[in-house]
Amino acid sequence: MDKKETLGSRVINQIRNDIAQGKFKLNEKIPAEPELMQLYGVGRSTIREAIKTLATAGILKVQQGSGTFVNSVIREQTIEQRLKNADFDQINAVRILLEGEIVRLAAQNRSEAHIAQIEQSLEKRKQAIQSEQRQACVDADIAFHLAIAQASLNNVLADLYESFTLIIRDFFSKREAQGISHFAMSHHLHEQLFKAIKAQKVKQAEQLIQQILNNNY
Repeated sequence: MDKKETLGSRVINQIRNDIAQGKFKLNEKIPAEPELMQLYGVGRSTIREAIKTLATAGILKVQQGSGTFVNSVIREQTIEQRLKNADFDQINAVRILLEGEIVRLAAQNRSEAHIAQIEQSLEKRKQAIQSEQRQACVDADIAFHLAIAQASLNNVLADLYESFTLIIRDFFSKREAQGISHFAMSHHLHEQLFKAIKAQKVKQAEQLIQQILNNNY
């Protein structure tokens, strides 16, 4: 079963790549099943399964009696590449949505161990500001928000935030090539956010993360 699923996934990815690279073009008919079987080196059932999956996703369109057509163009860029090319307003808007849900769940679900981890990152952030170590500020700030994400007890959100930190680091490097002024100015808000999560004050925590990110420029 696992082998079949792996084979199906491989063929789905190969068809997606061929569409992305323009081998199969938008609104054009893709080859018939026998040719696809030969092209990808798999059986008829695997091809049918892949086409069904891609049709459900809206990438292919099956027209009875006519064949299967490319319904949507796939970008070759990964989500990480697209995020890196996005402008800051878009990034910040997504971050507000993501962190709004994270702090809400963290305020509800945090354990004493989570609180200790968040507090430790907050203290490192303060020390980095006091010693004017910019890279340490970046690392501590990201560690602080990541610790809150882990306290949400939602692994998908925590994983999303962890992958998002690459974009956040990139933003910090563009926003403030030198100095720690933004980190210093927002530290009191980070302290208040920590206290709200510790006290399980959900609404207050949500308002504070909104305030932090609204002043993120």
